[in-house]
Amino acid sequence: MGKLSFDQLLDLYLLLSVDRIGPAKIRSLLSKFKTFQNIFSVSNQELQEVEGISKELSSRIRKIYSQRNSVKEFVEKELNLLKKIGGRIVTVWDEDYPKLLKKIYDPPLLLYVKGKFDEKDDYSIAVVGTRGPTNYGKLQAERFVAHLADQGISIISGLARGIDSIAHKTSLKHNSRTIAVIGSGLDVIYPPENKKLFDEIAEKGVIVSEFVLGTKPDAVNFPKRNRIISGISLGTLVIETGINGGAMQTARLALDQNREVFAMPGNLGVRQSEGTNLLIQRGEAELVTSAEDILNELELKLKPIIGKNIPKPQKDLNMFEEKIYNSLSNEPLHIDKISELTNLSTSDCLVHLLSLEFKGLVKQLPGKVFGLI
Repeated sequence: MGKLSFDQLLDLYLLLSVDRIGPAKIRSLLSKFKTFQNIFSVSNQELQEVEGISKELSSRIRKIYSQRNSVKEFVEKELNLLKKIGGRIVTVWDEDYPKLLKKIYDPPLLLYVKGKFDEKDDYSIAVVGTRGPTNYGKLQAERFVAHLADQGISIISGLARGIDSIAHKTSLKHNSRTIAVIGSGLDVIYPPENKKLFDEIAEKGVIVSEFVLGTKPDAVNFPKRNRIISGISLGTLVIETGINGGAMQTARLALDQNREVFAMPGNLGVRQSEGTNLLIQRGEAELVTSAEDILNELELKLKPIIGKNIPKPQKDLNMFEEKIYNSLSNEPLHIDKISELTNLSTSDCLVHLLSLEFKGLVKQLPGKVFGLI
């Protein structure tokens, strides 16, 4: 089946509006009856011959056709609104539907999209985590994403506060592609403070939603959103998350989809590290301490865009910069501690830290705290 005509799209919306029918059942129906029109034309008994279609469900399918005119009005309105906001619909039968997403068990049959997919998106990594990261988590999210983005890898996340926003922003900062999968309609930006980020992603990457326009970001939407985040990616990196965080769900979905899961270890006793440490402890995620760990693990899958050699950042430092750089680690340090470790005055440290920041080797966090990128 190629790109859907308006009538085929209308029939798809009709089926999707049937209670308790989803992508998997619709695909099964199409596999047996070949066209949408045939699905609505056959008898209840014939419908029930399809696995998962009960007597009750077959009756609903037959009855929904009587609502075709009202659904037609809805679809026409939806398409007009989409056009106004610069969005479009991409179905699973379209050529530009994400290839990796097609391979999962229950890919969405249609996506609301703002922006354009690119061949590079076939080589993407999801980066997810808590909405309330620690300074350590913020720094590491930037460090991981910066290195992945520099290799031309598309970064996928969910536009939420915290790690998601950092992942998108860092990717854009490094002129790399990023895709935001949201749990609301394309015309409902959540959180609202990400409006500017939303617009920039739509311009330079893609915003993706499975939900009709006007859909609010209700909690029930996010499991469906998360399966797309993991499904559109070669692997998922979890930076920081609590045991019950949404990122844990994304990790489980990635495993179900036979995708790689990576987790950054964290300190014991820190709530934001409980989830990642548990994933590692259970053997459900590979422990990673750098982007190179991920690139090496996915080397064969990523070979078309990065090759075998992963370049390391070059350093051209003076004696004082070298001393300060060597005193830093993945754990951010306060300026006073850096001064103590290097035996340099606070003012001297600040001067050289600024230079290191310009060279892209050090990141300053709130409260005069510094860490490696």
